[in-house]
Amino acid sequence: MADYIIVTNNPQVLETFHKDKEVLFREVDFKEILTVVRDLVYQGKELLTHPLSGSVKPLETHYKSVLISKADKGPTDFRSVQLIESALNACTKFAYKNDNDKQTLEDMQAVDLALISGAIASADA
Repeated sequence: MADYIIVTNNPQVLETFHKDKEVLFREVDFKEILTVVRDLVYQGKELLTHPLSGSVKPLETHYKSVLISKADKGPTDFRSVQLIESALNACTKFAYKNDNDKQTLEDMQAVDLALISGAIASADA
């Protein structure tokens, strides 16, 4: 088993990786999944991928997947705290897009899946 946890709100990521990776899935919006990640960082986890990876602005997509350390890294990792807090602050600067048609949502999921798949391939190498 890998040394990371995939934190996601993306059903495609859950479906793709749930059999051989540890996936923490929550049915929440973009900002709330970052809040879940933040809470885990404050509990001692370390960010392994940037919470705003890719060229997608916060709240232009509904889906986000982030890799965090499986083991607690001891004292709070301040680099991880700074990154996740900055990502949450960035969410307040953008208007939430309410594109809810099925094809748009599936496209958003596919983009997030592609981004996290690349990160997972690197982490597993």
